[in-house]
Amino acid sequence: MDIRDYCQKRRILYAFIILIIAACTIALIVWLAKGKNKPEPSSTCSKIPDVERFDCHPNRPISENECIKRKCCYIPATDQNVSDWDLIHSSYLGIPSCFFPENYKGYGISNIVKKDDGFEADLNRNIASGFPDDIKKVHLMIDFIDDYSLRIKIKDKTSQRFEPPVSLNIKREKTGNRTYNVKLDSDGLLTVERKKNRVLVFKTQLSQLIFSNQFLQLSSYVSSSYLYGLGEHKEGILKSFNWTRLTIFNQGDLPVPHRNLYGSHPFYLLMEPEGDANGVFLLNSNAIDVVLQPAPAITFRAIGGIFDFFILLGPTPSEVVRQYTGIVGRSFMPPYWSLGFHMCKYGYFSLNKTQETLERNLDKGVPIDVQWHDIDYMKRYLDFTYDPENFAGLPEFVDKLHEDGRHYVAMIV
Repeated sequence: MDIRDYCQKRRILYAFIILIIAACTIALIVWLAKGKNKPEPSSTCSKIPDVERFDCHPNRPISENECIKRKCCYIPATDQNVSDWDLIHSSYLGIPSCFFPENYKGYGISNIVKKDDGFEADLNRNIASGFPDDIKKVHLMIDFIDDYSLRIKIKDKTSQRFEPPVSLNIKREKTGNRTYNVKLDSDGLLTVERKKNRVLVFKTQLSQLIFSNQFLQLSSYVSSSYLYGLGEHKEGILKSFNWTRLTIFNQGDLPVPHRNLYGSHPFYLLMEPEGDANGVFLLNSNAIDVVLQPAPAITFRAIGGIFDFFILLGPTPSEVVRQYTGIVGRSFMPPYWSLGFHMCKYGYFSLNKTQETLERNLDKGVPIDVQWHDIDYMKRYLDFTYDPENFAGLPEFVDKLHEDGRHYVAMIV
């Protein structure tokens, strides 16, 4: 090999090595610079117990940069191990990696007015929540309904938002022996306690409120983990506080665990440590998620409307239910025949099969009062239709049921 070619190749090799070293050096400098500018979790963040982390970044995917932008704490936790598949097949959310610091001032509170029958105050947005269209000015109203119940209403101060157009039965019967105390501090801490023993009923930090156009979130401590309700779901009525998410939004689906079903009941009954009971009802008809965490605490999330809470002090479970139905309305008296024997299933697929099944049961002495049809009687599953081929003669079949003193129910979805 010519000595000049050899030297030329060595120079090229040296230049290539120098370029690699320079590139690595630049990358190292950039990495170190980022690490230096990256905020470390403050001691305030580190002191917050896992069970008391209130989620500042409920939308996914969870981004550290977005969390810091929201002025919240970021310490990686178990929620990062929960996949989208897990969220569909499980109620477990995991400990939030992004959570509110103690001194968070998302909303500042002002113009607090204390009255004989409640409070009023204004909330003004200071820090962007990370959700589109934050409501900048929010109005708080606390109304002492009677000695055992109160209403906490949080709404847009400047614009009308949707509220369920239903009549409520609110009767004001005060004797001056109110069973609860309400405190509203200048930093936004709102507390409801039972007067006789100072047991916590509802405690929320309003500075951590999220109130945007299509996402609302409010968290509250509760006094125990013996909480019932928040249906409809296929699981026990006693709920788990292991970072459990419960979705409340009507849908017709097979009754499987971890899925919202046919009814929406944003109401819970909670047993307190000393044996009294309280209840909370949220009047909001939007899709709702409720999160239960081990603090114990509860978080309400809705995709619209306002927060309109009714706090019910019981003190017995039956009294809580009476106060709840006193507001939303008592159940109607069911007709006598509805308490009888009903026969129903999905999968008759024809009127002939329905008649055959009915007659076979009657021949065996089954006292059938009501015959049902699931949605397979419909034409292409359209409401207010029936299949003219497979269910030909359905009107006459129903007439015959009535002649025999029976009733008929057709499902409509």
